[in-house]
Amino acid sequence: MSSSRLDALAPVLVHLANPTEKYWGILERLDGTGVILRGIQLSSFDDWVTQVAQQRSPSLGLSNVFVPMLRVERIFLDEQIGEVESYCQRFERRVGVSVESYLGLPGGGEGEVPS
Repeated sequence: MSSSRLDALAPVLVHLANPTEKYWGILERLDGTGVILRGIQLSSFDDWVTQVAQQRSPSLGLSNVFVPMLRVERIFLDEQIGEVESYCQRFERRVGVSVESYLGLPGGGEGEVPS
């Protein structure tokens, strides 16, 4: 997924305050009240990807979360920076399908993990 704006369905990293947390996910909505994100805490991202890649029974997954704007410190697009790959690229490299495909997002294909 390639986007240069914070549009709906863009993959993002959200840094929160009080308490400090970091999330990766797909932006559902961003407005003056807050952020709605379909995502996972960044600290659990690699475990989730491993679980998906190994096709294990889910113990981790993406959740729909609303965060009030007063907690939002920063929002970054999940993009490759130089040689450092994005989280979406890490997912695709390890799982074999794009995040968009896996989640059944528009333009993502079937949403299946290869056997």
